[in-house]
Amino acid sequence: MEFILILIILTILVALTTLIRNKIKNRSLNGLIIIKTFLLSFLVIFVGIGSIWAFIGHAFMPVLVAESIGWATGSPFQTEVAFANLAIGILGILCYFFRDNFWVATVIASSIFLLGAAYVHLINIISYSNHSVGNVGTIFFMDIIGPVILVVLLILYKLYERKQMD
Repeated sequence: MEFILILIILTILVALTTLIRNKIKNRSLNGLIIIKTFLLSFLVIFVGIGSIWAFIGHAFMPVLVAESIGWATGSPFQTEVAFANLAIGILGILCYFFRDNFWVATVIASSIFLLGAAYVHLINIISYSNHSVGNVGTIFFMDIIGPVILVVLLILYKLYERKQMD
């Protein structure tokens, strides 16, 4: 099973476990708490751990990663991608400690990066017939689905938060 799928499953399991634990402790569960729990799980695990994992791959196993994507090996741009992933990963992890608009900034940064990566993969598919597993596989779809999930959860969170303040 691809790591990205394991990461998604882990993200959902952590959110569900947190909600179940809260219910067992007789803490109230409402729409805001449920959305907040899933959003935080996606930020810390999917964005944080996932991006740090991508950093490790691009920084310390660049040949393996480049070959799986169908890229030429030895490009210094891969090191830049590694450090962009590291920055986004750190933002994701820090979401556990910082809330509010920090979450908004992290969703924006990670979504732009992931959608940009999806665009690059798509251009490689169309222009260069690059059908390598790392270019057209699960990662390509998660580069699109991930930001959609994050943005939808963030919007729902902000709507529920605003509704509760009224």
